Amino acid sequence: MSRRWLFADQLGPHFLDDPHQPVLLIESKAVFRRRAHHRQKAHLVISALRHRAAELGDQARYLRAETYREALRQVREPVEVHHPTSRRALALVRRLDGVSVLPPKGFVTSLGDFADWADARRGALRLEAFYQFARQRHGVLVEGDEPVGGRWSLDTGNRQPPPRTISRLDAPAPPTPTEDDIDAEVRADLDRWEREGIRFVGRDGPRRFPATATEARARLRHFLAHRLPMFGRYEDAMRNADPWMAHSVLSSSFNLGLLDPMTAVRGAEQAYRRGRAPLPSVEGFIRQILGWRDFVWHLYWYFDPSWRHSNELAARRPVPDWFRELDADAVTARCLSDVLAGVRDHGWVHHIPRLMVLGNYALQRGWRPAELVDWFHQSFVDGYDWVTTANVVGMSQYADLGRMATRPYVSGGTHINRMSDYCGGCRYDPRQRLGEDACPFTAGYWGFLARNRHRIPPNARLARTLTQLDRLTDVDAVVAREERRAITPP
Repeated sequence: MSRRWLFADQLGPHFLDDPHQPVLLIESKAVFRRRAHHRQKAHLVISALRHRAAELGDQARYLRAETYREALRQVREPVEVHHPTSRRALALVRRLDGVSVLPPKGFVTSLGDFADWADARRGALRLEAFYQFARQRHGVLVEGDEPVGGRWSLDTGNRQPPPRTISRLDAPAPPTPTEDDIDAEVRADLDRWEREGIRFVGRDGPRRFPATATEARARLRHFLAHRLPMFGRYEDAMRNADPWMAHSVLSSSFNLGLLDPMTAVRGAEQAYRRGRAPLPSVEGFIRQILGWRDFVWHLYWYFDPSWRHSNELAARRPVPDWFRELDADAVTARCLSDVLAGVRDHGWVHHIPRLMVLGNYALQRGWRPAELVDWFHQSFVDGYDWVTTANVVGMSQYADLGRMATRPYVSGGTHINRMSDYCGGCRYDPRQRLGEDACPFTAGYWGFLARNRHRIPPNARLARTLTQLDRLTDVDAVVAREERRAITPP
């Protein structure tokens, strides 16, 4: 039996065909030397690797080296590895002698099934169509060929603003892992690496995310029992005092390979069928995993590699240092300051702050999409190239002009005001686009449209908004002001 090489995002038991198969685990220092990762992400990845080695005991060979190549020189036997999750890693393993590459695991729909579906579309690829295909293909929340409840998506009912009368949802917080000797060893090693010159961003802190399959399954069970019923209604809402809301906080567990996504999908479906969670919440959660997560994974491989470098809106400004270094204290705008602080302190915020605060602000300022792909990759505990490429290039920055999304995900301050409690305590007025009290998101929204109106395709669902732009008498002044503060903290 060949030794199975497990990358640090392939750590769950479902990556082994035989529970007794010999395993190879490699801790590569060069991964962290190459770019400045969030300190808590580095801790989580290394802790997960070392915990997996401890679980496997003598079954695993654990090598620490500067590079993967250097470690593999010590291996004198055939090695097999599942298809890695990045193009760089796939190119590496294909060049290595004595390493055979197996099909990918950790996703629901196969590469071949997605390619057949996408080839047959002969046009724009959209999540809604893929999600329906995946539900039918895998028999999830269906009765025959029809969706349970009569509709494939209940998303429109899941976009409620946060309740105004309470500061936190009445949902118990996700269980926090208990650090152990392995975590202490990892923290000491990272301290030493920093002294040697390896740089990290963000703040250190207690490990908040699962590093083992056992911890991940416990968090999944807690979510299905206590948080899933409330998830759907407020999945698009933001609260200053409630960063987790009712989200599962399982993205890093899926992306480390600790959880099989189909286990979560079936668990949520079972919760609905047993009357323990409402259909809108269950459908919304399943759409994120079976739909969105699989969709962005497949687009990463289906599209040409040049897609990662798309920049059809000609966004040329570099990501500024205050944003890159997570300097939330330099920011006055309450929503952006709070969300950036969440990234600094936790290496995580849920998908709406990522999209409608961080991504929205960057899109309005014309920051380089490829730099943002790297920033999200290194700053988030669940960030990987396949995730951030699609989420940034195809969605938040609209850099491919609609190959993936139907419109730019850009909005003014009034939308943030509706979906959060940020604006009430902010010095900026979301109703103002010009003047000292003008909201940088409201001003940036109109500045973005004015700057890009001739680049945005006519089918991008913005015709009515562009008509409003023509009626503004102060748009030139708004654009000029936004040009002056494009890289300074708002």
